[in-house]
Amino acid sequence: MDRKTVIDAAAGRTEADVVIKNATVVDVFNGRTVKGDVAVIGDKFAGVGEYSGKTEIDGTGKFVMPSFYDAHLHFESVMVRPSEYLKISIPKGVTAYNADPHEIANVCGENGIKFMLDDVKGIPADVRFMMPSCVPSAPEDRSGCVLGAAEVKRIVGKYGLSGLGEMMNYPGVIGCDPDVLAKLGVCPIADGHAPGLTGNALNAYLSAGILTDHECESAEEALDKVSRGMYVLIREGSQTKNLRELVKAVNKTNLRRFLFCTDDRNIEDLINYGTVGNCVRLAVECGMDAVDAITIASLNAYEAYGIARTGGIAPGWTADFLVTSDITAQKVDKVFYHGKLAAEDGKPLFEVAPASVDMVTGTVHIPEITPESLKFPFKPGMPVMKVYPRTVVTELGKAGDTPEGLNLMCCIERHFASGDIGHCYVEGFRFKGGAIAQTVGHDSHNITVLGDSAEDMALAVNSLGEDGGLALVSHGKLVGKLPLEIAGLMTARTAEEAMEIRSKLKEALAASDYNKDIEPFMLLSFLSLIVIPAAKLNHKGLFDVTNWKYIYEG
Repeated sequence: MDRKTVIDAAAGRTEADVVIKNATVVDVFNGRTVKGDVAVIGDKFAGVGEYSGKTEIDGTGKFVMPSFYDAHLHFESVMVRPSEYLKISIPKGVTAYNADPHEIANVCGENGIKFMLDDVKGIPADVRFMMPSCVPSAPEDRSGCVLGAAEVKRIVGKYGLSGLGEMMNYPGVIGCDPDVLAKLGVCPIADGHAPGLTGNALNAYLSAGILTDHECESAEEALDKVSRGMYVLIREGSQTKNLRELVKAVNKTNLRRFLFCTDDRNIEDLINYGTVGNCVRLAVECGMDAVDAITIASLNAYEAYGIARTGGIAPGWTADFLVTSDITAQKVDKVFYHGKLAAEDGKPLFEVAPASVDMVTGTVHIPEITPESLKFPFKPGMPVMKVYPRTVVTELGKAGDTPEGLNLMCCIERHFASGDIGHCYVEGFRFKGGAIAQTVGHDSHNITVLGDSAEDMALAVNSLGEDGGLALVSHGKLVGKLPLEIAGLMTARTAEEAMEIRSKLKEALAASDYNKDIEPFMLLSFLSLIVIPAAKLNHKGLFDVTNWKYIYEG
């Protein structure tokens, strides 16, 4: 669209392409709403005022607001391919995404990244893929691929990726690991991952050029990081739910330093509650002004990532916006992307192409798993991992005199059939009468299995096959399975088909006896991620994240 055409429409000398008449417009610049017509010419806003258009939409009683930006997510966590995710999330008002494909990169390397890029082509959304910075997440892990600084630089240049994904190896940053520092020099933008870092350690981490953090657990931690120049991402995922605590840190002075993100969301929550719109709703329920919540959901993210003239409704700005019946955008009537209608009444107005998955299947390679290979002797007072609801942060505890109330957990290396298996006991799951196993195990995605019987655990693991997925065993029988043929992380089925299969799996899970305050498959997927405190299990053994050493191996 040439500049004269936009100016003529803005001046009212020519008709706009689309005009939303008599709307209530969310002004994220002044923190208020105003009445007026919203005019769109091409992919830009012409202005807010009095306009006529080739297409006019009655906005009486409607809100017009900038569409939303999910500042950090992993498509893989929803277990459907990105295009299927977008088919659900765009109609809910999200048209921009910072997606870090480090899950599939840890399994398939460059082939996995290319698959994700190809899968979103032609979809009306601004999907900004970040370059995975930690493949594997730490040197102690064993993933399907290793991407050093030279590979990171090559892949960023080849595919034009938008920045460096979350730098989870904070010990490597603080300790000036040469490969880590070289990665940080590849892109001007680098997302962070710094759970619990404070003081000089945090200063050292930030001095490397880290922009954001999505791992804050308390308002105090968020305020500390904002005071040091970070953007804090308020995360509301399916297992990790930080929003209600972190909104306590937001005030009129620091409002512009916060963004919303989902990080890891399961398909039920995606379909039933949405993503960033859900964050807006919850923030308002917690007492935040609705326009402030919308500002965090839109303008803040664009400004943080240096994307000019997007995220607000203003002359010459990119026309990505919503028409919605309520100020928290829970009923989205229309979604526009670059001035074109992308979704209406909860339905996408675009098609999703069939999946091409040949390069990212058949990724599970393990030797025969027997009950004997999973058994682990219990000793009174031995170290155990303690888990809790609504968080993936764990604690290191001690067992009592008996294994009562504990579950056995194993992490099985699945990329090279090495036979490496880490074992530990877990407190807090309280799973009885069966086992769950999965090839989703952040971030190296080895197999994690948990249960109260080595026999049931072996059955669950062996049922995953060479493509992987989720499996549930109850009293010696396989009662549910969701195949995830794309890298053992995602299904090639549609979102609706995946939801149906997962619903049946959840029904079977609901009949099991476990701590109902946790989301078992989501939580289990994080119990092998050794860059989140305080105790985790990888393919070698139980790891003390705080002191960065193995508690025991095997």
